[in-house]
Amino acid sequence: MFFEDSKYLNVPFMKILTTITAIFLLATTRLLAADIDTLAIKSDLLKAPIYAQMANGYLKYDTISDEVKRASYQDKALKYTYLALHYYSRNNDTLGLRNCFDNLATIYTAQKKYSQAKWFVLQSNFLSRAKKDVPNIISSLIALAYVKIDIKDYSLATNDLNEALQLSVANHMPVQESAVQQAYVILYNNVQNYPKAAIALKRHNDLEDSIRRSDEAKLVAKLRAANALDRKKKFYTENNNRVYNNLYFKRIVSL
Repeated sequence: MFFEDSKYLNVPFMKILTTITAIFLLATTRLLAADIDTLAIKSDLLKAPIYAQMANGYLKYDTISDEVKRASYQDKALKYTYLALHYYSRNNDTLGLRNCFDNLATIYTAQKKYSQAKWFVLQSNFLSRAKKDVPNIISSLIALAYVKIDIKDYSLATNDLNEALQLSVANHMPVQESAVQQAYVILYNNVQNYPKAAIALKRHNDLEDSIRRSDEAKLVAKLRAANALDRKKKFYTENNNRVYNNLYFKRIVSL
């Protein structure tokens, strides 16, 4: 390296280098310590994901036991999600918009502001239907059902879950079907229909077991394929070494 040669390390140069380093570290420290709201983010394409990431940090409010702090986290999650929503809208980013709608619905449900929660779930559902995104259509129907269960609109909640179940079964989506069955358990317990709740719970548990077995089988198959490939590589390496050694010794003998 250039700086490793002592003849270049004169005192004036080292003073300049030390000063520049100190200024850089000071500027970096101030930048990191600053409130990110004051940072100038020039590109709209960058603003949306940055605000969304900030919102995600505050969406962990359900892990906080202190009610005041939890409420503060919810408010900040709303603030940054709305900022992200604004820029996703300007960029026509429908995936970003839907994620924002889902997060806003989750927060408003936690705050028991069900009208707002329902509105944002419906926006998410609309975008998912427009994109023919079946898994997210199902997840939005489940979210909508949970809102309706909370407001005791059990009949409409049942309709949403019935549609979600039909979609999950028709499209062979056991993960989504399991989530639907779990929502049925909550619905039936709320209306005190415990026999149906028990049936839904059994179906949910059966699906979870099936999913787990399927994942384990896929993992085993992947490991076996990797081991088979390693054995083939080892075989070809050893075989090539033998061929090389034989040729080498034949050449020596011929000399």
